[in-house]
Amino acid sequence: MYKIGMIGDRDSVIGFLSLGFSVHEAQDAETAGTILKELVKSGEYAIIYLVERYAVALRDELDKYKELPLPAITTMPGLSGNSGYGMNTIKTAVEKAVGADILFKDAQ
Repeated sequence: MYKIGMIGDRDSVIGFLSLGFSVHEAQDAETAGTILKELVKSGEYAIIYLVERYAVALRDELDKYKELPLPAITTMPGLSGNSGYGMNTIKTAVEKAVGADILFKDAQ
């Protein structure tokens, strides 16, 4: 059985313990990157959520994992808010898979 992981600052991720997530606290993007590498290498995770502000800083590292079938690595806003980075990465992935912008074509 695979796990679901969550990486981010304490205030943004602590509530996910009650949902059964494997929560990993990171004080900065560098620490988050180290944790991410360990979780991917373990092979135990199907999904890893990464707080958006760390994902922005780690975008080059995240690109290395895009072609892997597992884990699916996605971002979510933390307490510091939503910069739109996570939604943009989802939009780009859908466009690549489908060949067109089917999510936001009418929102422009």
